[in-house]
Amino acid sequence: MSQEFLLGMNAKIYQGAAGGALATLTEMANVKDVTLSLEAGEADVTTRANQGWRATAPTLRECTAEFEMLWKPGDAGFDAVKTAFLTSGSIRLAVLTGDRAASGTEGPLGDFSITNFSRNEPLEEGVTVSVTAKLAVFAEWVEVA
Repeated sequence: MSQEFLLGMNAKIYQGAAGGALATLTEMANVKDVTLSLEAGEADVTTRANQGWRATAPTLRECTAEFEMLWKPGDAGFDAVKTAFLTSGSIRLAVLTGDRAASGTEGPLGDFSITNFSRNEPLEEGVTVSVTAKLAVFAEWVEVA
């Protein structure tokens, strides 16, 4: 029986030094909920020949990954994200639908800038950090056959 859906708990984020190859990246097991936003700008390409309908063409694309991590100094992924934020540096991320070697896995690979690193301290939960990572250098769209 084939799987007809993907579960978020099986998705993976890998991290490493900027410019690193996918095979050299380390899984970030300390990550909770993830949102991957892929958007494109718009150009109005309407002409009179379009019978009164506005025509739009996609322009530059954007990729943003937002996720939560436990506030866990000493964890390699946490420390790498924190360092990238504090130094205005970048970090290599692969935001994938599954294990990097699993057939059918896909997602973006590139260098990301950390633009948000906000600590959350709910009264009855563990301390977490909300992270926003925006693509700075696109490497490839990973698709494992």
